[in-house]
Amino acid sequence: MALIDGTPLVREGLSALIHRTPGLRWIGAAESAALGQRLCERLRPNVVVVDAALDPRGHLSQTITAGNREIAVIVLVDQAHRTSPYISGAFTAGVRAVIRRSAQPSELLRAIQAAHFDGRYLDPALAAALNTRAAHRRRPQQQLSRREHQVLQLIADGLENQAIADLLFVSVETVRTHVKSILRKLSSRDRTHAVAVAFRSGVLVVDEPDRQPPVPESRPARD
Repeated sequence: MALIDGTPLVREGLSALIHRTPGLRWIGAAESAALGQRLCERLRPNVVVVDAALDPRGHLSQTITAGNREIAVIVLVDQAHRTSPYISGAFTAGVRAVIRRSAQPSELLRAIQAAHFDGRYLDPALAAALNTRAAHRRRPQQQLSRREHQVLQLIADGLENQAIADLLFVSVETVRTHVKSILRKLSSRDRTHAVAVAFRSGVLVVDEPDRQPPVPESRPARD
């Protein structure tokens, strides 16, 4: 087990953790990417932990694994590197595990075990954060009004503008106005795309159990 990290406290802390953990053996540490690469070439550890700040583009991890595919690389990510592009790029570069730099020691030990036995491991807290961010990005920035939501649901049910107008007791032109607003808010090309975006982002759900029938406009006459 080896470490490539520029922080002395991290190097000392990980060394102490490995020394007191049965079944693990401490090989050594390096404070830079160049020294770390030479350490891996010379000592060939089974597992090496790399600070993401020393490997911002994954080149170091890729070089280590290309030189010896038996070495399992684990990356410690700080706040700046907790992004989907960096994490997916790290796995593409041959990294077997990614965990937070602030993770508990037990989390690192789980990552070491998974990486050593040729598996992949992503810190659960990182996975949850990435999923939350992705869902937030998928959610439309502008929320639909109640009437726009009703119109969109009726579009999803297969109704054309005239049928929607008849059901809501409004004019076809009013329905067209709602549709235009829906397309703009959902950044959609057309009605079909709007429905797809709505289901994907959670604006619409399949078989809504508590769905109420559309409520007509307060005035009986068409607008």
